[in-house]
Amino acid sequence: MSDVSAVKAALKSQVIETPSWGYGNSGTRFKVFAQPGVPRDPFEKLADAAQVHAFTGVAPKVSLHIPWDRVEDYAALTRYAEGLGLRIGAINSNVFQDDDFKLGSVTHPDPKVRRKATDHLLECVDIMDATGSPDLKLWFSDGTNYPGQDDIAGRQDRLAEALSEVYERLGDDQRMLLEYKLFEPAFYTTDVPDWGTSYAHCLKLGPKAQVVVDTGHHAPGTNIEFIVAFLLREGKLGAFDFNSRFYADDDLMAGAADPFQLFRIMHEVVKNGGLEPATDVNFMLDQCHNIEAKIPAVIRSVTNVQEATAKALLVDAEALAGAQRSGDVLASNGVLMDAFNTDVRPLLAEVREELGLARDPFAAYLASGNQERIAADRVGGEQAGWGA
Repeated sequence: MSDVSAVKAALKSQVIETPSWGYGNSGTRFKVFAQPGVPRDPFEKLADAAQVHAFTGVAPKVSLHIPWDRVEDYAALTRYAEGLGLRIGAINSNVFQDDDFKLGSVTHPDPKVRRKATDHLLECVDIMDATGSPDLKLWFSDGTNYPGQDDIAGRQDRLAEALSEVYERLGDDQRMLLEYKLFEPAFYTTDVPDWGTSYAHCLKLGPKAQVVVDTGHHAPGTNIEFIVAFLLREGKLGAFDFNSRFYADDDLMAGAADPFQLFRIMHEVVKNGGLEPATDVNFMLDQCHNIEAKIPAVIRSVTNVQEATAKALLVDAEALAGAQRSGDVLASNGVLMDAFNTDVRPLLAEVREELGLARDPFAAYLASGNQERIAADRVGGEQAGWGA
């Protein structure tokens, strides 16, 4: 896309969904680290998300996680979000933190446990109805640690049965987004370990079921942009969980470890129509800011995704197609490298200025004094975090 005005228009219309849990306390397997000013309830999480949107202009949606964000009155929570200029995004289920789910949730060998897990998923659809959320996002920790522990094919049957029941409960304008993960917390088999397993289940379920690509959920060296291109071609890419990883599911700020990979992914998104509203791909963050301040870290992730998107929009598609047709390997690669090596920060600063925002959202937020205000105001009560 060589037309700068068209690039700017695409960047202004971009929407990035932030995760409620990204504003709460999190940590490693060894410790959850507390920080001053962390939200004490879902309403304060939304208030923090509103700060990210106010300074970036592209983050009006917030994912909720149930039961971490469970409240008595979801209509009140929705009204509060709307008053902040936000809307509720995906509802994320949690079938991995209950003792009953030690051997699995919807794939557990005990039908009583499977019923409990499926009922929770159905509760999440009720919450979708109450909040106007369009998406149910499912990630299952289900799997086995030892050969022979359970019937591998039988667990797929149980998974399919639960997914089918929940799928039938969805409304006409609601979707099921099925996430996959190579390993962890199960180490021998994972019941939804890769995009192919997720795709196969979604294909059987129907058009309201689509695949979620979490950038940290793959084996080292996996070509994620191929997966993205394939799923877009098939109309089955429902959403991203953007984060960054060095070793496993690190959930670091997007673009922190490999900004070139993020650019390559966004190039396939742009090239294959993934930014078009009709494609309805949900660009979400899924991150745990263990040692860094929450709101600034989310802002940094949003701007990193913006930069990768801007570079992808600047790829000379005509020159690239011509070089590919002629079999010129170096010229083809050079077109992509030229776009990746472009400093798009001045362009994004212009876009923000035209939207009435500060040119540098990260610096503007730090100068706003909000970080100091929430640290002083949110004293007492129980901080939100993993499991709360």
